[in-house]
Amino acid sequence: MIDALMPIYNRVDLSFEAGEGPYLVTDQGQRYLDFASGIATTNLGHAHPHLVKTLQEQAAKVWHVSNLWRIKDGERLAQRLVETTFADTVFFCNSGVEAFEAAIKLVRKYHDDNGQPQRHRVITVEGAFHGRSLNAISAAGGEKLVKGFAPLVDSFDHVGFNNTNELVNAITDETAAILVEPVQGDGGIRPADLEYLKALRRICDEHGLLLVFDEIQCGMGRTGKLFAHEWAGITPDVMMSAKGLGGGMPIGACLATEQAAKGMTAGTHGSTFGGNPLATAVGNAVLDVVLEPGFLDGVDRVARALWHRLQELAPAHPSVIQEVRGAGLMLGIRCHDQVANTDLGAALRQQGLLTVPAGDNIVRLLPPLVIDETHVRQAVEMIDAGCRQVAPAA
Repeated sequence: MIDALMPIYNRVDLSFEAGEGPYLVTDQGQRYLDFASGIATTNLGHAHPHLVKTLQEQAAKVWHVSNLWRIKDGERLAQRLVETTFADTVFFCNSGVEAFEAAIKLVRKYHDDNGQPQRHRVITVEGAFHGRSLNAISAAGGEKLVKGFAPLVDSFDHVGFNNTNELVNAITDETAAILVEPVQGDGGIRPADLEYLKALRRICDEHGLLLVFDEIQCGMGRTGKLFAHEWAGITPDVMMSAKGLGGGMPIGACLATEQAAKGMTAGTHGSTFGGNPLATAVGNAVLDVVLEPGFLDGVDRVARALWHRLQELAPAHPSVIQEVRGAGLMLGIRCHDQVANTDLGAALRQQGLLTVPAGDNIVRLLPPLVIDETHVRQAVEMIDAGCRQVAPAA
């Protein structure tokens, strides 16, 4: 008999009933250091006092009114994102994949308004992940994502990641945009080369394409900048955000320049729940913390500490750890082929550390941005013990 919950997840048999900062506690009283963060979503940890207070106050006032009326917290959150990014305008929705859908529609509308409706195809890269809608899995193109869901949406051309030659060769008269994650998450914690990101900007400018970044996982401070592309010193035309934007509250956003968004007029797109008072109040509370002077510097500092501790640890486990890679507090341990990432993840749970698997046999480390070096030491000790547990017999 099928479960009452549709069985589309391989859930671990743990149920959490409380959280505080970077820790989660199960209904059996087991305490875990949470280096999963709801897959890079609870960026400020659990039960952050400012977020809790904001949520409680807003919940006692008004949750939802629809986009028929002005929503002051939404206007304020949009204005703050505009002031702190490349963007001139923001559309709010409920999730990353909705932000993706908005971005793809915006790209098509831009070229249609320019009298070039034939420019509808988007170049995407191998190893990408943009969500689970039919459009999004077609954009990513990975076998595990698309198997059984054909026919796919025929609007995407796939090229190698970090490969500008292959990308330029894929441009045709129908190409409308290039879509890339500055740091791939689900695809195996693969950062784009900064020179590659700069080249994407030049290529888009030369060919009249829109540059779209997916910062759903790598944005909102996770790499030590508000958004990861800032490390390259360039800006996109369109960007998706979600996950850390709400600190656990479902909210997504599509950010764009005024020029890119010129076709998005009243009636072209929408969302019932997107940007409602509850979600945008919490989104503003997240920004209150992330934009505090010194907060992102602190993320960068603790991220470098974690990176160095992992680099020091790796040689002690040559049969388990093949490589440590990533950016900021978005790091991945690539396991050797004889060790499954899921086995190492299970061993780390036994040690009290929560992580997330990813493609390319990677164990993802996505701690909340509020960790300090005490938590780094705890995590590395657990990873050391977990590696000893799964190391193949000599």
